[in-house]
Amino acid sequence: MEKAGPPSPDATLRVPEPPAPRPTLKLFDFTMIVISLVIGMGIFRTPRNVAADAPSLWVFFAVWVAGGLVALCGALTYAEIGSRLPVTGGYYKIFSYAYHPSIAFAINCVILVSNAASVGGVALIGGEYISAVLRPGTAPGDLSLRLLQLGIAIGAIILFYGVNLLGLKMSAKAQSVLMMTKIVLILLLIAPLFFTAPAVAGPVSAAVADPTFSQYLLAFGSGLVAVSFTYGGYQQTINFGGEVREPGRNLPRGIFLGIFVIIALYLTINYAYVHVIGFDNLKTADNIAALMAGQVFGARAGQVLSVFLFLGVLGYVNVLLLSNPRVMYAMSTDGILPPAFRWRHPRTGVLVLPLTIFAALCAGIIFWAEEFDRILSFSIFLDSFGMVLSAGSIFTLRKRTRHLDGTGIFKMRLYPIQPIVFIAAYLLVAVSLFVQKRNESLLGLGVLSAFIIVYFVFFRKARPAEEDLKR
Repeated sequence: MEKAGPPSPDATLRVPEPPAPRPTLKLFDFTMIVISLVIGMGIFRTPRNVAADAPSLWVFFAVWVAGGLVALCGALTYAEIGSRLPVTGGYYKIFSYAYHPSIAFAINCVILVSNAASVGGVALIGGEYISAVLRPGTAPGDLSLRLLQLGIAIGAIILFYGVNLLGLKMSAKAQSVLMMTKIVLILLLIAPLFFTAPAVAGPVSAAVADPTFSQYLLAFGSGLVAVSFTYGGYQQTINFGGEVREPGRNLPRGIFLGIFVIIALYLTINYAYVHVIGFDNLKTADNIAALMAGQVFGARAGQVLSVFLFLGVLGYVNVLLLSNPRVMYAMSTDGILPPAFRWRHPRTGVLVLPLTIFAALCAGIIFWAEEFDRILSFSIFLDSFGMVLSAGSIFTLRKRTRHLDGTGIFKMRLYPIQPIVFIAAYLLVAVSLFVQKRNESLLGLGVLSAFIIVYFVFFRKARPAEEDLKR
C-alpha cells in the first residue's frame, strides 16, 4: 500500500479515459430525477424558520429565489464533476484525488453524520405533526408532548431499521409511499390558493424598523440555512454524468428545467402559506402545513394532512437508511473501513453493520438535539464543509482532465461563476451559523477534526493505491 500523501501534481498524473458510458437517460428522465432528488419534507417545516429570520416579506421570498439559484449553480458544478470523473465510490475518491485522503475520509464521514442529522431532523418534523393529531390542543412547550415527539421520531427510525433488515425488496416497496405522498401533500398545500381570500391570513408585516445592511446580510445568511436544507439533494447529479444521452445538451437543460420547476413550486407553496396563515403568524406557527389545511378545510383536514406528511417522513427515513450504509460499504471496499462493513447477511443481503451504525447515529442525534432547529444548524454547518470542498474540486479536475474537453463530456458555460457563487453562498451560511449557533458550529468543527485525527491514527496505511483512486 502506498503511504498517505497528497496526489502528485505531476502532469503525468492524469485520469484515464473513462470506459465507454451507456447513456440511457433522456432529457425528461433526467429532469424528473433532479426534481425528485430535491423535493423532500423540508418545505413542510423550514418556511417558518426562514420567516422568523426575514426582516421583511420581500427578503423572505428573495431568500427562496436565491436558494434556488445557488442550487442551480451547485447542480451544474456537480454535473461537470461527475462527467469528468465518473468514479465508483463517489465523494471519497473525488476528494482523495483533488485534495488528500485524510480530507476525503473526514468529509465522507462528516457527510454521513450530516445525513444522519437530516434523518433525525425530518423524523422530528414527523413527530411534531403526528403528535398534534394524537394530542390536539396541547401547549407546544409541554414536556409530555416533547417526549412524545422524540419517541415518535426515534420509533420511526427503529421501525424502518427493522424494515431494511428484511432486505432490499421490502424497503423498496415501502419507498413507493414517498412519491405518492409528496404528490398529495404538494397538491393539498397549493389548493388553498383557490379556496380562500387573502383576508383569512391576517395582517402581513411590511418590514422590521430600519434594519442595517449587516442585519440584512445576517438575516439572509440565516434564511439560507433553512433554505439549503430544503433545496438539498441536487448534489447527487454528480452520479449521472455518464448516464445522460447527449450530456453537453441534456445535462444543463435538465438541471435548468428541474430547478426552475422546484423554485416555482416552492414559491407557490410559500405564497400559499403567507396567503392563508399570514407572514407574521408564519414566524411562530407550529405544523404550518396542517395549520393551513385546517384553516381552509377544517380541523379534520389538518389531521389528515398530518398523517400523510408522517407517511412521507417515513419514506424519507427509509430511503436514507437504504442508501447511506452503501457509502460505508464503498469506503470498506477502498480499504478505509474494516472488512466487517462489507459483510452481508447470507439470506437478505443486508449490510447489517453499516445499517446498524447509521440507524444508531440517527437516533443518537435526535436524543442529543431534542429539537429540529438544533439539528438543522448542526446538519447544515457540517454540510457546508462538504459542499465547499466538493464544489472546489472542479478547479483541480478542470486542470487535470483537459484531455477530456471536446470528447462529449458536460462542460459548464460561464465557468468559474457557478462554483464561485455556490462556494460563496455556503461560506456565508457557515459564517452565519458560527455567529448565531456557536455551540453547534464548534461541535461540527470538532467532529471534522476528530475524523482527520482518526484517519492518521488508524487508517493512514490503509490508503488505496493511486490507481484505485482513478478507477
